[in-house]
Amino acid sequence: MSESRPFHLAVELGGAGRHPAAWRLPDADAAGLLTAAHWAELVRRSERAGAAFVVLADSVAPPSAAADTVQARLDATGVAALLGPLTSRIGIVPVVPVTYAEPFHVAKAVATVDLVSQGRAGWQVDVAAPAGTGAGDVQAAQFHGRSAVGSAAQWREAADVIEVVRRLWDSWEDDAIVLDAATDRYIDRDRVHDVAFTGTTFSVAGASITPRSPQGQPLVVVRGDVPYALGVAVAGADVIRIAARDVKEASALAARVRAAVAGSGRPARSVKVLLDVETLLGRDEAAARERLAELDRLAGRPYEPSGVHVVAGAERAADALADVVDLTGVDGLVLQPLAHAGDLAVLAEEVSPRLREQGRLADLPAKAGPEAPRTLRDAFGLDRPLSRYTLAR
Repeated sequence: MSESRPFHLAVELGGAGRHPAAWRLPDADAAGLLTAAHWAELVRRSERAGAAFVVLADSVAPPSAAADTVQARLDATGVAALLGPLTSRIGIVPVVPVTYAEPFHVAKAVATVDLVSQGRAGWQVDVAAPAGTGAGDVQAAQFHGRSAVGSAAQWREAADVIEVVRRLWDSWEDDAIVLDAATDRYIDRDRVHDVAFTGTTFSVAGASITPRSPQGQPLVVVRGDVPYALGVAVAGADVIRIAARDVKEASALAARVRAAVAGSGRPARSVKVLLDVETLLGRDEAAARERLAELDRLAGRPYEPSGVHVVAGAERAADALADVVDLTGVDGLVLQPLAHAGDLAVLAEEVSPRLREQGRLADLPAKAGPEAPRTLRDAFGLDRPLSRYTLAR
């Protein structure tokens, strides 16, 4: 068991929660799922709970044939840009699938979120369904009739996209904007650099049109538990997400990820490992069990957890989450609520206060002082990198 220490919390938001019947609960606000007010309230609750960031789920998958689950989605980067000015401390990390996306557009969108949030943006890299699956062929056909490719090729391309996006984020040096009215200069053009990249599937030449953002390089999140993704995560991620069937498997996977990071030559502190944990929380044990039973009744079938999960009252949930961190050695947890409305309220009002009292929550202070973390990179103890072009010059 690892030494007890403060750990990070993050929250993944999608639909009304991971349980297929979550939208049917009376407090789910199903009619408001596509409104700004709904998402602002969820993220503010996550912020009050001390979450370092929220992940806004997204994909390129079209609606499925299922009629009883939430199918409608908003664009994650659009929602992230909206939430930036409506929050003050929490990081905002949209999922952006890159298989059919232009790196230029990805770089510009995420940098925009970083600017409007004053340094709290991240980007979770994702890929489409691979070739050889019905979903992969359908998704590819949505984009100019392109053909799906296998997972290995998708993640090789994802590695190129990450590299190009990082170059574009660097393409404006920090002092490129001069605003010198006397000489009629808005920018110092010598400090805006064309990106020159040629890969196996695309090439990019030119600079971003979005200036360098507060973090310089917004936080990059990559999964390390899917085929072909770990090498990409080790090379290009600041945060690596993992999921596992149980704590024992999670501990082994976290150790494998850390060994891969060490083998790459990157400093251990430059990469954080977060474990996914499904949650269903109640004020007490009975309330948690009753809520899960109600969800299962509405769905007409019992929910099958996909991995490590905590169904508990607030006191036991706090201890259980801390135990998962201690037993696996991860740097933090990405909570995946089965039902957003109930879980986030209990998390903010009951669970996180207990973790704070125990000194276990790596929390941001309610009022940022001169030494308080100000950006998402600060919250994780990650340095703000200089532009590669500044370093070269």
